[in-house]
Amino acid sequence: MIVIGAGLAGSEAAWYLAEHGERVRLIEQKPLRRSPAHQSDDFCELVCSNSLKSDDVYGNACGLLKEEMRRLGSLTMQAAAAARVPAGGALAVDRDRFSAYVSEKLRRHPNITVVCEEAQQLPEAGIVATGPLTDGALYAAIGARFGGGLHFYDATAPVITAESIDFSAAFTADRYGRGTGDYVNCPMDKEEYEAFVSALLSAEKVTLKDFEKREIFEGCMPVEVMASRGRDSLRFGTFKPVGLADGEGKRPYAVLQLRRENAEGTLYGLVGCQTNLRFGEQKRVFSLIPALRNAQFVRYGVMHRNTFLDSPRVLNADFSAKDAPMLFFAGQMTGVEGYVESAASGMLAGIHCLRRLRGRQPVLPSDESVMGALSRYIATEYRHFQPMNANYGILRGLDVRDKTQKKRLMAERALAEIERFRAALAE
Repeated sequence: MIVIGAGLAGSEAAWYLAEHGERVRLIEQKPLRRSPAHQSDDFCELVCSNSLKSDDVYGNACGLLKEEMRRLGSLTMQAAAAARVPAGGALAVDRDRFSAYVSEKLRRHPNITVVCEEAQQLPEAGIVATGPLTDGALYAAIGARFGGGLHFYDATAPVITAESIDFSAAFTADRYGRGTGDYVNCPMDKEEYEAFVSALLSAEKVTLKDFEKREIFEGCMPVEVMASRGRDSLRFGTFKPVGLADGEGKRPYAVLQLRRENAEGTLYGLVGCQTNLRFGEQKRVFSLIPALRNAQFVRYGVMHRNTFLDSPRVLNADFSAKDAPMLFFAGQMTGVEGYVESAASGMLAGIHCLRRLRGRQPVLPSDESVMGALSRYIATEYRHFQPMNANYGILRGLDVRDKTQKKRLMAERALAEIERFRAALAE
């Protein structure tokens, strides 16, 4: 079985098929060619952030999705556990170790043959997981087959060295004390915050061709766009100080948080600061924050185009093409948004592909689970289709008023559904 693309989705798809006895030809263009957003030659590269978001199974939909995947044998969840770095209640990883783990597992698997080449056309049967920056001949082939693609823009955040942080102007703490003090907090008083926002709003941005404001995905909004919605928007969003107190027990006016990027703790990412500012402007603006006055940037933020299919029109809930039952798509190009969601779609594509190969009827998890809800979203949400993260809103409702109790009950119901799904797959 052909799998095109060794990102999060393609890696999960290839792993599932191989682990269940199928021979896989995994086609990946790196290191022959990289997209503009990629820097590493390893598989499963994390481009935007090193965080896989919350690991709270019973209080967060993405945390619940991770547990669903673990129970189905997810490769990326294994890699995340092996490459984990402290991040409070979030699951953050050392990017290099995470990618290296997945690469080694796939390259050494006896049922997987890795082929380094750039795919030029759609296969008659296989899984296409080439990611949101698919271009060239394959992009043209997808457009010709399905009538073009939709797109939006997302952005990545800068990364700085730990040794360049002025810790005398920062404090270490997790919001509401939940965690082990994994975040470095860079506080600002009102004057400092106002100066930062003014500089941010006046800073020069990279000009994007055909860029329109409406195409920005709300879940990955550039910090300067958020600031443009009101001078206090950052204080009530990315820079909110709620649940944080400095060494004197006082809550700052605003706070920029830094999260560890690698296991050694030598690199830190600016949380929620994805941006489209020019590189020199990024250094000038973020250095206005007292704790970052001498910050050394090892990677600047960038913005890039993300392409996704009009999936409700062209895909089934099992991620197969409506006009070709053995051609599957997976990852962000299907309209799921986020690292974990992309990996989950790859696992589901692998599961459904395997059943088709063996002449079995499709078995889908219900929308009581996050995996099932995402599957149905990409196949049935016709109006203003946009990428979707894991969230409770897409799961089947539950008539319980207490929010904390409701989330726990929904999580227990979802995990029971995944166990039912797993048992059905074994039949």
